[in-house]
Amino acid sequence: MTELKGYISTNEELSVRQQCELLDIAPSSYYYKPKGESSENQEIMRLMDEEFLEHPTHGVLQMQDFLFAMGFLVNPKRVRRLLRKMNIMAIYPI
Repeated sequence: MTELKGYISTNEELSVRQQCELLDIAPSSYYYKPKGESSENQEIMRLMDEEFLEHPTHGVLQMQDFLFAMGFLVNPKRVRRLLRKMNIMAIYPI
């Protein structure tokens, strides 16, 4: 999708809408700007990264407990989403 958006030019004879139609993408996807993570989520991800370096066997629930001890009230779905975004998986002992 990002590659196709590179083909669209604003100073052409065809409008952006017509160019999007030719490339078979929605015009809204051309104008979409990702919002990014909030500063709170970035702080949580930084703390989880530091904790993971010291305790690589901690999973979602242990990270949730760690964050609760640090003063963040987060649910497991949020912790799981942020861990996936960071590409962090717990290393389980055999």
